[in-house]
Amino acid sequence: MKVFQGGKLLRIFIGELDTHDGQPMYQWLVEEARRQGLAGATVLRGLEGYGAHSEVHTAKVLRLSVDLPVVVEIIDTAERIDAFMPIVDDVINEGLATLERVEMHLYRGA
Repeated sequence: MKVFQGGKLLRIFIGELDTHDGQPMYQWLVEEARRQGLAGATVLRGLEGYGAHSEVHTAKVLRLSVDLPVVVEIIDTAERIDAFMPIVDDVINEGLATLERVEMHLYRGA
């Protein structure tokens, strides 16, 4: 086990239908994070939520929404996440990004 101090977690809250360069925004962000060599990224699809326009998006059968909330989580050192933020700022038109300091425990197999 290795412990890295000064880690940072970037969470990006967007809609499932948001796009960039002809592909889903969440997919583009994960691929760009990988191209930049960041430690890891995960996409989480929400069951229900609302954003800037207060419109509820839900997976409930009676009110099925086609634009469910999506959270992209990207983690690395604070310096690398800070260097990635201008890319996020350039591509996100509507959404929310949060940053948290974290302690990372990195486990690697042989």
